[in-house]
Amino acid sequence: MYQTSNTLSQNIRSKSAELLNRHLAAAIDLHAQVKQAHWNVRGPAFIAIHELFDKVADVVEDYSDTIAERAAALGGTAEGTIQVAVKRSFLEQYKLGVAGEQAHITAVTASLAAFGDSARKAIDEAAAFGDQDTSDVFTEVSRGIDKQLWLVESHLKH
Repeated sequence: MYQTSNTLSQNIRSKSAELLNRHLAAAIDLHAQVKQAHWNVRGPAFIAIHELFDKVADVVEDYSDTIAERAAALGGTAEGTIQVAVKRSFLEQYKLGVAGEQAHITAVTASLAAFGDSARKAIDEAAAFGDQDTSDVFTEVSRGIDKQLWLVESHLKH
């Protein structure tokens, strides 16, 4: 941790930075998974799903930035390399290959849901160790990921 005038204790800042970096790794992975789907989706609604995935990827990338900047603001290091993301992401590995819309929609839905679930848990975790602002960051992320989940899973055939 580097010196900062932030009034949170170093212990709290350290715990928050760790929590944020865990989610940064997963957010980087999630962004890559959505781009993988964007590039490889096929089917009758190709253009709609292709463009949807591109927009979802942009939103996820913005959340990566928000998460990383909060870690840095607390005096931590934002650990956002691909190598770190591969080691730390808690998301299931994305299956490679060209596939139909429903297969990619199902896979992206599962990844968004897993990330959203973890973000909701992080809200309470950050609040429990005394960092309400980091808790608020995760509230923002959770709300936004839930919206992206809704947009994607609305295309699932039931």
